[in-house]
Amino acid sequence: MARVVVDVMLKPEILDPQGQAVQRALPRLGFKGIADVRQGKRFELEVEGPVDDAALARINELAETFLANTVIEDFTVKVEPQEAVK
Repeated sequence: MARVVVDVMLKPEILDPQGQAVQRALPRLGFKGIADVRQGKRFELEVEGPVDDAALARINELAETFLANTVIEDFTVKVEPQEAVK
């Protein structure tokens, strides 16, 4: 099985109140030098079989129609490298 990760983030022009709240809290918690925070979602999909072009196309369709609101969010799809068996 392979793992495919879909990261969904608000588009840059969309306000991110949760990210702004985290950014404002960081200095009070002792974390200095963070210029911006954006909040997003991460989906990890365990895929049966090979992750070929057809599988990636289906996952992109899934992300575009179900995981992300493409009016206000962007998404990326990436295949995570498989860990070596020890």
